[in-house]
Amino acid sequence: MNRLWSLVGIRAASVGLLVAGVIGGVYLGQDREVQARSAQPQSQVAVQSDVAEMQFLKERQAEHAAARAYQRQAEGEAASKAATDAKAAAGKARTAEKKAIEKAEAEKKAAEEKAATSSGGSGATTTSVGPIPDSCDEYSGNRATGCALMLQAGFGISQFPCLDKLWKKESGWNEEAENPSSGAYGIPQALPGRKMASVASDWRTNAATQIKWGLGYIEGRYGTPCSAWGHSQDVGWY
Repeated sequence: MNRLWSLVGIRAASVGLLVAGVIGGVYLGQDREVQARSAQPQSQVAVQSDVAEMQFLKERQAEHAAARAYQRQAEGEAASKAATDAKAAAGKARTAEKKAIEKAEAEKKAAEEKAATSSGGSGATTTSVGPIPDSCDEYSGNRATGCALMLQAGFGISQFPCLDKLWKKESGWNEEAENPSSGAYGIPQALPGRKMASVASDWRTNAATQIKWGLGYIEGRYGTPCSAWGHSQDVGWY
């Protein structure tokens, strides 16, 4: 009888353990399912966060690229404008410089012509040289040739009254005039006369050859015919 009750107790205990194990397994499975369900939203949040961050970075990179492109464009436009302004300023400077030079030359020429009407040009002697001709057409012969060649040499018409007086005094504009005492020859009274061969070999008879040489001599030594005439008035020769 006791043995029978022992067997019943063992079986009852076994059934209890079995029931407890089933219940425990059920709770364990439920716990794992809960944990899995809890873990799933966290992974999805992480993925969504990564995607949002990458999108933000791409947007920032695009903004930086656009800003750099705009800056390069602005710098290019600024450089082009600076080059254009510099070119325009240089052009204005050249124009102003040219006008200043032309004005100075005109003032100098006017002063020379004014001085030529009342002075021999040396500064030591003041003497009237007569009216300034309108053109070389007012003269004839060697004087007309001398006036034309003087203009070609770069002197103003206001210088011719001085040249006319100078060579009237020296030779009377005679291409064959010769000083018997000194040997000076021709219209400019070159001493010796063969110096004029530096212009042409016909220096003895060609008035134009003599005049060209005489104008070169005057320019090299006195600068202008009026300065040469003034020197001649001061000392008697030029």
